[in-house]
Amino acid sequence: VQLQASGGGLVQTGGSLRLSCVASGSWSSGNVMGWYRQAPGNQRELVAIITGSGSTNYRDSVKGRFTISRDLAKKAIYLQMNNLQPEDTGVYFCRGDSFGLVYWGQGTLVTVSS
Repeated sequence: VQLQASGGGLVQTGGSLRLSCVASGSWSSGNVMGWYRQAPGNQRELVAIITGSGSTNYRDSVKGRFTISRDLAKKAIYLQMNNLQPEDTGVYFCRGDSFGLVYWGQGTLVTVSS
């Protein structure tokens, strides 16, 4: 199983980005998947998750600005990030959980300039 994340980049404050994460290999499209981020010097933190039933959950600081979604046929999840702020800067990782195992994508860098 591999998770391939993409879509990061440099944007100005208030800008938008859309991250993508595609799973390959033996992967059930209904697995729990999510986005985490890690800023320099900080621990990795949960940004948003989507469960097998399609329920979503977000950290408070991104509610109303970020939207997680998925495409079951493509085994993919997305993170639409609007009104980006400098504190959103970090490496964003996708994560997938399958039968008790945790898989991580390679990370994609998001930099928000002030």
